[in-house]
Amino acid sequence: MSSLVQMVSSPPEMNSKTSDIAHHLPPFLTVYKNGTINRHLGSPFMPAPENLNGARSKDAVVSSDPKVTARIFLPESLTPGEKLPVLVYIHGGGFCVESALSYFYTPYTSSIASKCNALVVSVDYRLAPEHPIPACYDDSWEALKWIVSHASGSGPDPWVNEHADFGRVFLAGDSAGANISQTMATWAGVKGLESGVKISGLILVHPFFGNDKPDKIWNYCCSDETGLDDPRLNPAANPGLLAKLGCAKVLISTAENDLLRQRGWSYYEALKESEWKGEVEIVETKGMGHVFHLFDPNCEKAGSLMKMIATFIKDDKVKVHSLL
Repeated sequence: MSSLVQMVSSPPEMNSKTSDIAHHLPPFLTVYKNGTINRHLGSPFMPAPENLNGARSKDAVVSSDPKVTARIFLPESLTPGEKLPVLVYIHGGGFCVESALSYFYTPYTSSIASKCNALVVSVDYRLAPEHPIPACYDDSWEALKWIVSHASGSGPDPWVNEHADFGRVFLAGDSAGANISQTMATWAGVKGLESGVKISGLILVHPFFGNDKPDKIWNYCCSDETGLDDPRLNPAANPGLLAKLGCAKVLISTAENDLLRQRGWSYYEALKESEWKGEVEIVETKGMGHVFHLFDPNCEKAGSLMKMIATFIKDDKVKVHSLL
């Protein structure tokens, strides 16, 4: 897949007047005064494939009220009863576009399952502005709790019961999904999880964090008046909370030509300087832009990024610096 598929929620001719626009939030969406929302990015729903990129998949209902779904992936190569690390993946899209169930994300998360030999649970959280922030965080936390509910081996999903190694749980995401994953790791450290469940690591790919300037998409999507130091938006501004991050290691991936590049580096520096006791490493891909690995998953550098993630999941220590 070479590009995102444009999805428009109503015919463009209905909204042709600039004076009819209430909010213009490129590249994600335009909101009109009559309530119409045009999403300029996104891809169609994709039924869970029986086999794709070496993994099989199915969908599960995480919560009925509100309705939250997850797409679960298992590598085709696994053996009966084999225990695998669990990777909870949270998709990007500026909190307002895309889906874990889409043609854009399903091929990528299936590849993670097969190439990293992991059980992947990809969370389909509710999108803003119809469901303002904090819905995406609340839904992702519900998904994590649903996964943890299988730790006794008697949860609602047989794949998770049989194959999840709860001593090796990883949180991961790209862009806004990386932001949400960071908050999930913080909540795990503050609120705690069931005994026997360990968040081993956090993987942040091209993370969307705030800085010292107002962020237009965050301000529109968020229902709270929290300011620039909101720990969800700008965790670097909250070193005390960073110290409570509930995992032992963090991997941050940035891209040289990404407009969000410096925000990933600022988070890295803040985490290193905090009192958090874990290990963090940052790796930058030269010559590439934001989420390049999703737009061109077969390119050499996307392959290197996947190998880096696989190494991070496999090894107890962060040993990835030479892979990009």
